[in-house]
Amino acid sequence: SGCSVSWGSACVSRAPCWPTPTPSGKPPTKKLQDWMRDDTIDLWAMDEVHFQQHGSRCRMWVPPEVKDPILLHHPTRRSVGYFGAVRLRDGAFVFRREMERFNAATCQTFLEQLYASSVLPARRVVVITDNAKYHHAKLHRPWREERAARFTLDFLPPYSPELNPIERVWKLTRRHCLHNRYFPTLEMVIDTVGATFSEWTGGSPTLRRLCALT
Repeated sequence: SGCSVSWGSACVSRAPCWPTPTPSGKPPTKKLQDWMRDDTIDLWAMDEVHFQQHGSRCRMWVPPEVKDPILLHHPTRRSVGYFGAVRLRDGAFVFRREMERFNAATCQTFLEQLYASSVLPARRVVVITDNAKYHHAKLHRPWREERAARFTLDFLPPYSPELNPIERVWKLTRRHCLHNRYFPTLEMVIDTVGATFSEWTGGSPTLRRLCALT
């Protein structure tokens, strides 16, 4: 393939970006697959998300006689935030609507909720998450260290959100709850998303298949 170069610009060949090995020497995906096969470990994936009131669009079938389909969107930038975590072996889901900002204090509140919901006598919990500062904040480091034998966070390499299975849950939620819909109030978004999340709390075959590590 060729590269056209104009004045004041240059063509740079970029090397492919491979996942960074963890301290154990294994690529992140291989390590997570090993944990999934370990019966003494419960693997969870955790992240945060915002859902916008103005909705979203996707491909849809339109009758040929309709030349200009119209989808109403509310003219606002209002949104609702959630902390969420999914257990990979059965699709159980834990969530918390965040009324304030995502920060160290609110993150600790959700970690405490997740700890209470996830820890089982015969299993150790490992939570996959990204490197957001409030995930490993000094504020809740003592709390995490006290529970490290039973409950620990595993941080993904930088710039690798695709390795976190819960990203697929957010995409499914948008498609199932928000695509091609008009929400005149933010409370309607909260009700719609909350109802779906509540259905998943006891475990979901859909989320289990969706978040499978292959």
